[in-house]
Amino acid sequence: MKKIGIIGYGGRIVAMVRQMKQFKTDLAIVAITDLRNDEIRAQMKKDGQDITAIRFYTDAGRMLDREDLDGVMIGTRCSLHTRYACQVLKRNLPLFLEKPVSTTLADWKTLYAASKTTRSPVVVSFPLRVTAHVQQAVDILRRGEIGKVHHVQAWNNVPYGACYYRDWYRDEKVTQGLFLQKATHDFDYLTYMLGFKPVRVAGMTAKLVYKGNRKAGLRCDDCALSEECPESPFNTYYRLGQTEGVKPSNRECGFAKDTGNEDSGSALVEYETGMHVSYSQNFFARRGAGARGARFFGYKGTLEFDWYTNELKVFYHHLPRSVVYKFEPTRFGHGGGDAVLCWNFLQVVAGREASVAPLRTGLLSALMCLKAKESAETGAFLEIPDLPGLGPDDSRPVSRVYKNAIFKHLE
Repeated sequence: MKKIGIIGYGGRIVAMVRQMKQFKTDLAIVAITDLRNDEIRAQMKKDGQDITAIRFYTDAGRMLDREDLDGVMIGTRCSLHTRYACQVLKRNLPLFLEKPVSTTLADWKTLYAASKTTRSPVVVSFPLRVTAHVQQAVDILRRGEIGKVHHVQAWNNVPYGACYYRDWYRDEKVTQGLFLQKATHDFDYLTYMLGFKPVRVAGMTAKLVYKGNRKAGLRCDDCALSEECPESPFNTYYRLGQTEGVKPSNRECGFAKDTGNEDSGSALVEYETGMHVSYSQNFFARRGAGARGARFFGYKGTLEFDWYTNELKVFYHHLPRSVVYKFEPTRFGHGGGDAVLCWNFLQVVAGREASVAPLRTGLLSALMCLKAKESAETGAFLEIPDLPGLGPDDSRPVSRVYKNAIFKHLE
């Protein structure tokens, strides 16, 4: 039996654990470190889980010292990822690490130094790079069908963006802005697909929607504008039908004075070949305006895909034809990428596979985000330092056999 310890039993890790338990493996959660242990025990019992074999801790170091673990998963608030990752890396244990791997440059430097002295195999939570969309695109790009990539346009129009202003995400001390929360995924899959080294970045952000003069700390239940606010529990039900009914809400107001985070952002990333990527994200697009994907331009053709349409298109510049790939919807999270990551982590713990999203990918993406954030604050183009171990990811696409194995092992 492979014994797993968890540091930070948040919603994301809970979902990933549930996914892993769908595979026919001997995985067992034997220890959890969290400050909400009574709440976690109650919820587990309510869900019908047997918790008799799980030890609960409030100190991660004590858990790591006392338990004979085969692997660790970290799902704390973002600002704590580096602190606990370093404790795991010191013990050379297999690690599943949520993104972003660091939220400050000081933390990043600490984690980068720790990465040079550990034997821990790490799977960073980057599901987009292992979706069918990206893997198919990588296959096409590496066959040279559109020629060498000379320009990329990428987008992320988030239709569920209210959560970044009404839940714990609204605290910028925790998130350090939305490049680190969202663009870390996009910078990762783009750099992975290109295989080039990023060398310079410029960023720009704006906060024009989620701001206002509502009092700090205001919550929906205490607000007199229930029928006027388009994001109130009343209107999400009455106007949009997005909930089962008008329910009490303790969420904080996204239009209050203390709301953090920008609501749109863009970045230009220059790569070693001289080509650049233009990336843009916004958090007030809604419903059918939601989109996430990219266009890759070569001289021979253009490749485009989007996770919301589940389509990949190839336009041949010098031939009278184009090709459209249609992907079937999947019940697995992040376009199917979560299932791949879960299976990969299980194989990493068992010593059968290498990570499909190693720590260096998390470090490079976080550094790009930190530089984009700093650029947005200073108005300057910033260099991305050429450090050992931070070059382009040279891993091969996840093979078809590998992906098929996922489904063979599902219950």
